[in-house]
Amino acid sequence: MHALNKNRPLRRIVLASAATVSGMVLLLALKPHTAPTLASASTRSPAASSSPAHGSGSASGTATATGDTVQTRWGPVQVRVTVRDGRLTDVTAVSYPQDNPRDQEINSYALPQLRREALAAQSAEIDTVSGATYTSDGYRQSLQSALDSAGL
Repeated sequence: MHALNKNRPLRRIVLASAATVSGMVLLLALKPHTAPTLASASTRSPAASSSPAHGSGSASGTATATGDTVQTRWGPVQVRVTVRDGRLTDVTAVSYPQDNPRDQEINSYALPQLRREALAAQSAEIDTVSGATYTSDGYRQSLQSALDSAGL
């Protein structure tokens, strides 16, 4: 005889209720997709200031600027640039998603590639790294902010 036959309606009710509750729990556990947004000026920390700070050799024309912190789906991204004699000489990721092993794995290959591209292009017009779309977009926005602050 089948377990869900008509002689045991209570068993069918219990199983249907359990399936409904399980489905609702799964639906409520889903996280909504949020678009990346730029952090507002009031939420930035003093370290996120985008005013250029000149290096020790003012005759060499060296300036360092930190870009805005850009909130991405997976966490904040912030970039610092060094400009010497009107040329981009260094790009450093100050903050980036690194909360879990997957973030660390993605950013271990994406950030060096983004840095190389920025130095080669001498601008924020760089390609997105496959598999690191959100980080690439945040990196590009923060880089443009830092370049604007440095006067490039």
